[in-house]
Amino acid sequence: MDDIGGNEGDEAMSVAGRSERTEDITVTLAVGQEKELPVVPTAAGRSRDREMHAILEIGVSNNGAPGIVTGGVRGAGPALAEVLIVDTSRSMLHPDAKLRAAKDATVAALRLLPEGTAFAVLSGRFDATVVHPGPDREGMAVAGTAEREAAERAVRILDANGGTAIGHWLDLARRLLSKQSAPVKHVLLLTDGHNEHDHRAGMRLDTALEACDGRFVCDAWGIGDDWDADLLLGITRRLHGRAGAVRRESELPAAYEELVNGLLGTAVPELRIKITPTPGTVIRQVKQVVPKEQELLATGAELGSRGAEYVTRAWGEETRHFQVVLTADPTGRETDEDLQLAAVDVVVPDFGPAVRLPAPQPVLVRWTDNPLDASRQHPGVRRHELYQQASAAVARAYRAWLRRAEGRAEADRELARALALAGELGDAQLLGALRRIEAEPGTGRVRDGLKDVDWQHLILSSAMTTPPEQPAEGPPAAGPAAAGPENPPGADELIECPGCSWLGPADSVYCGRCGRLLGGAW
Repeated sequence: MDDIGGNEGDEAMSVAGRSERTEDITVTLAVGQEKELPVVPTAAGRSRDREMHAILEIGVSNNGAPGIVTGGVRGAGPALAEVLIVDTSRSMLHPDAKLRAAKDATVAALRLLPEGTAFAVLSGRFDATVVHPGPDREGMAVAGTAEREAAERAVRILDANGGTAIGHWLDLARRLLSKQSAPVKHVLLLTDGHNEHDHRAGMRLDTALEACDGRFVCDAWGIGDDWDADLLLGITRRLHGRAGAVRRESELPAAYEELVNGLLGTAVPELRIKITPTPGTVIRQVKQVVPKEQELLATGAELGSRGAEYVTRAWGEETRHFQVVLTADPTGRETDEDLQLAAVDVVVPDFGPAVRLPAPQPVLVRWTDNPLDASRQHPGVRRHELYQQASAAVARAYRAWLRRAEGRAEADRELARALALAGELGDAQLLGALRRIEAEPGTGRVRDGLKDVDWQHLILSSAMTTPPEQPAEGPPAAGPAAAGPENPPGADELIECPGCSWLGPADSVYCGRCGRLLGGAW
């Protein structure tokens, strides 16, 4: 996988902020969990009984400084490389307001690109062509007055014809961006329909996504009445971006301006979550759950091995939540005592600005034979389960609605269920989206006269999540202090675990073998 913003395996990865520079960016980490797990499973074959679910809350703040795109990074190259993809298939002319809005929005985005930004505009049909800087020029253009004006002229004369094969579009963007060294590589894709000609394409979408994963971040946007929410979500979940759509063509330029302004606020191009389990602990799953669900795959190590890193991309000033699922065997372990299952750390590329990173945090377990203690669930985990149930209810309601009269009763039941779940979540945005579908407030019945696109907007809305209302109980467990000039690590100092005689660094809080609490706890 290509590193966006750093060299693969850099442990000079900014453990950056643990350096002597004044920190421009602050990263925070808190672990929320219910620690109790049963020593004896409550039912045969119930592996979930011994699954530890923890919620990682990671925040990034640029402390009032500009984002790296506008504030710059070390070195002479641009901080941003941007590819704008415009769907120019024949359907963009029905009505032609879609193509006009696409041109206006693309021009609006071009005008916001900072001086020196590497950029290209692509036209997407059965294949993809470079609109600017043109197929006869190698590489990408560099933003400046003349190049922006030339790109705008090229966009203004775009016409529409042919079909849709998005794999081609993304693969051309990948080839252009592969020659760029900018830490932030981004694609903004617009389409008005389905990927209907994928079966005829030389580059299938799933193949293109495999090739593009890790090379850039892609936001995908829908326009008109015939775009596919699942298509947009499939692209953006794989390429770490956001999916959205406008209800009216005239809204697209403003949406593009908001997207590009958000991109200009990028604080960290890449952030890695490093999880190191203790012996006997297996990493089962790591996924982002707020502000959207996104599965994360381990890089540089086999899933569940001694340690693994999970890459997240394109952070602005924001907070995201991640769910970590671990399993462990309690055989031979102490009961009713806090033991460490894994250590969680955060690293970022050394891309320029100094970064203050949090100390590593433990994921703990307390093995218990009390079934009441073992039955508790962290509110963040429960909240994500409710979102999954609400999204599934929306999907079932849509499928039932497609069956028209035959599926009407089922569609009503599933809509009512989704409304109840959104109410329990207290998610005003999701409630509002569901009420656009509801006939009358409180009825739980599907409105007459809906179009397919109304459901597509709802599917996108149901994919977005918000954090729990209440933070994780209690302060996060203290981790070892970050090394630095005022706190140099004792290279020759060791501590011995009184339980298993493991030897480790003197600043270890928990034993690296048995997970016992160290540091004077005995």
